[in-house]
Amino acid sequence: MGKIILENKEYTFDQIKNGQWNEDDPYIIQAFSFCQQWLNGIKDFELKTSGSTGKPKINHVSRNQMEISAAATKAYFKIDCRSTLLCCLNTDMIGGKMMLVRAMEWNADLVLVRPKENPLEGLWFESRIDFAAMVPLQVQACLSDVETTMKLKNIGTLIIGGAPSSGSLKEKIVEEDIHAYQTFGMTETVSHIALAPITKGELVFDTLPGVSIGTDEDGRLWISAAMASEEKLQTNDLVELLNSSQFKWLGRADFTINSGGIKIQPEVLEPQLSPFILNHFGDVPFFVFGKHDEKLGQKLLLLLESEIIEASKIKTFQDDLRASLINYLVPKEVLVLDKFVRTESGKINRLETIKLL
Repeated sequence: MGKIILENKEYTFDQIKNGQWNEDDPYIIQAFSFCQQWLNGIKDFELKTSGSTGKPKINHVSRNQMEISAAATKAYFKIDCRSTLLCCLNTDMIGGKMMLVRAMEWNADLVLVRPKENPLEGLWFESRIDFAAMVPLQVQACLSDVETTMKLKNIGTLIIGGAPSSGSLKEKIVEEDIHAYQTFGMTETVSHIALAPITKGELVFDTLPGVSIGTDEDGRLWISAAMASEEKLQTNDLVELLNSSQFKWLGRADFTINSGGIKIQPEVLEPQLSPFILNHFGDVPFFVFGKHDEKLGQKLLLLLESEIIEASKIKTFQDDLRASLINYLVPKEVLVLDKFVRTESGKINRLETIKLL
């Protein structure tokens, strides 16, 4: 029987099932309460969506969906019951809850730490961690510190979800030889349904066992999987289908910019802009979006999370882009905002951030 390991004590899942624990930390209570429900056979659960493309909402998911998801991940990575997992995510959200479920379903040990920007900073657990999940913001923070970079490199398998990883982050992961995968999924699919190893080049997602995929006439992905909330779940994600089990993610149809009849997909353009932004403005968060324009319908704008930037610096940046990219891919304006709006999982909320302008 596996167990949950805290900084100063540990509890077997049998103890948690029977309520033989005495903790006053709200985060631990939240995690243990869910585990106790799970271990006592509760069949249905409520999960909150991140709200990155709209208002957060509550989804009802079944125990069976979560069991299937955990089993598919175990089969994909060939994980055994002697593994040690790390949970450093909010256990009120799907990512954190599924780490708890995986530990219980895989009969594994789970190191439970409070979620923070750098979850490996001051980590008291010194033995090997075989499997962990983080959001990009956490991975970035771990890689900014020499000591936590070494700890990250020692994790057997790292899955990264909640938001896409930036081009610079992926480059750093490859450079440090970290065994990491980008996930693709949503609350409606109970965590991920596909994984892409982070290597040089574009990400190619492989579906988990038992997952079928296809696209509609607009190139939007649909998913058929036992862990999904619907028999055939239609998403708003634009993809390039490579075969029956592999695809490249192009972005959200919600964010497509139609500028002068030319459709620009922000999530495709942003990796192209990334090295230029890094060179001119440093490693700052950013995204592009469309703003109404009488002539073009929508014009392309770039928004940086930064302090005020001199106009001459912006002009040099745009000139540099024009020398390398097709003109319609060069942002017509560059705007700055000192703080972006983010979801609970650390994902940039584009819609709410734009409202601040």
